[in-house]
Amino acid sequence: MSSMIYLKEVPFIKKFFGFVLSLLGLGMFFLGTIFMGLIFIVIGLNLILTEGSEINLSNKTYRELKSIFGIHFGKWKPCPEFEYVSIFKTTESQTINVVSATTTLQSQVILLNVFYNRNKHLTFYKTDNKVDALKVANHFKLALDIDILDATESEKKWL
Repeated sequence: MSSMIYLKEVPFIKKFFGFVLSLLGLGMFFLGTIFMGLIFIVIGLNLILTEGSEINLSNKTYRELKSIFGIHFGKWKPCPEFEYVSIFKTTESQTINVVSATTTLQSQVILLNVFYNRNKHLTFYKTDNKVDALKVANHFKLALDIDILDATESEKKWL
């Protein structure tokens, strides 16, 4: 595991509308309404686009990336001097708007953040399993020679 990717999840309904708009745009493009077709394609692809980060532990570089259809874009940068990796539990909310209805879905997730410059951080992993999170955090600990802060319980502890 020399490279790790974290991508924010795109809600299904947003992906669905993105694909529909993109296909509609392609149809318009080929039927002669080129300008409107391009607008619908761009809007659709933007709905499908997701963001995240990737770290390469073997050469100690990272990038904040955008991803579409499994293709990742982003400029590689050298890793800053990481201080520690934090495991914490949080509630993830996804708001879905459809015409006149709005709903918010919430779920418990565990995030791994790597901290540097005292309070700056990069999120590199998301899971719903604490054992999995500890395994990945341990990998960061060994690869980057940093400590682990377990903040999943009310009392934080260094591992």
